[in-house]
Amino acid sequence: MTTLIKITIIILGMFTVTANAQDFQGVATYKTHRDFDIKIDSTKMNNAMQKQMMEMMKKQFRKTYILTFDQSSSLYKQEAELDKPQVGGGIQMSFGSSGSDVFYKNIKRKTYADQKETMGKNFLIKDSISPIEWKLESDTKHIGEYMCFKATYTKQVPKVNFDLKSNSKINDENEEDKELEMEERIITAWYTPQIPVSNGPAKYQGLPGLILEIHDGELTIICNKIIINPEDKVEIEAPTEGKEVSQSEYDDIMKKKTKEMLERYAPSRGSKNETIHISIGG
Repeated sequence: MTTLIKITIIILGMFTVTANAQDFQGVATYKTHRDFDIKIDSTKMNNAMQKQMMEMMKKQFRKTYILTFDQSSSLYKQEAELDKPQVGGGIQMSFGSSGSDVFYKNIKRKTYADQKETMGKNFLIKDSISPIEWKLESDTKHIGEYMCFKATYTKQVPKVNFDLKSNSKINDENEEDKELEMEERIITAWYTPQIPVSNGPAKYQGLPGLILEIHDGELTIICNKIIINPEDKVEIEAPTEGKEVSQSEYDDIMKKKTKEMLERYAPSRGSKNETIHISIGG
């Protein structure tokens, strides 16, 4: 039996149970984890401090998100958590998005609104959903009680090399104009036609069923809880706060601000007692 036939049978079997429900909606909880490999100059930090910082970094890369969805739209928001920890000795750690960030998708209109707080400023990114050229695979597995199918697609991503040992400022004027080196990355998704919505966490969508698991480079997203048609109906409304920009405008702003920050905080040669700032987005 081909993958397409299997999917069609499951969709037809579940469609009358869920999709025809007038107020069909659900709430899915996702756990996210991002692997990292950062080398820190031992002359700037002793072993005990490095170990403490790395443990805190691991915790910071483990987050919980809630996806509230219906047949046409969704809200994806980080679960409330305690303030980000800091380590003594001048090290400040900030990873990823703010807990107040909200990502709204309307898969029927093929648009999204991404409310972000970045570098102390609020942005409202509005743009069209880019179609994903998924390849439906024959592999299957269960995630909880749901039968899931595998899908993959390939995208080009910048090849980034981090060097935290460098203590020189960015002064090469040609660096700004240098073309980024790109590499291919295969993204893997596991989706279930038993929940017949073409949606998923963050920007992932476009499959014949809710996406329950994603592997995208260092990022892993796994659903560990789903409630279909909860007793308390959840309103799904697009966010409205922040300076409205397109995705390309936001990307240009972030590129400029990141360059300014690196130039400002990069320690001078021979300087002592440097403050180490680490910020890794995601």
